[in-house]
Amino acid sequence: MTRLKTLLLSMLVLLILPSIAWADEAAAIDTGDTTFIIICAALVMIMTPGLALFYGGMVRRKNVLSTIMLSFITICVVSIIWALYGYSLAFGTDIKSIVGGLEYVGLQGVGQEPSGTIPHFIFMAFQMMFALITVAIISGSIAERMKFPAFIAFIVLWVTIVYSPLCHWVWGGGWLMELGA
Repeated sequence: MTRLKTLLLSMLVLLILPSIAWADEAAAIDTGDTTFIIICAALVMIMTPGLALFYGGMVRRKNVLSTIMLSFITICVVSIIWALYGYSLAFGTDIKSIVGGLEYVGLQGVGQEPSGTIPHFIFMAFQMMFALITVAIISGSIAERMKFPAFIAFIVLWVTIVYSPLCHWVWGGGWLMELGA
């Protein structure tokens, strides 16, 4: 019985600690919004392994592991690119409305300060999940058709040349956002 009480008490403390830690933060951070965005980011991330299983069921038996591996390597490579420079290109300050600046390279300046009503790093993670799922969706179209090193190169080029600028145009303050898209 004491183990159960200890477990319940520790769970209660873990639920209360985030609100205590953020009590000194600016009033702009809303814990409800933050929780909602974290849950949404987790759900989008779960879609990537789900797509891996879906695409694995659509290929021949000898290519199932390869197809599943494409989705999981997408998580790794896109996360690294997004942290190094992808987020900065997508959500940095405008450079002629084409692409964002480099002020967030290496996630410099991305911390617990508010970005709207959620912490900036939570916003970055939420946006990273959409970069992940975009490439994972594309991986289904190349199942059984592309070599692994070529797919890695494709991921890097896609996130750098296509996804980050388009993300900036629509959500990062670029020219499409200015037009009201």
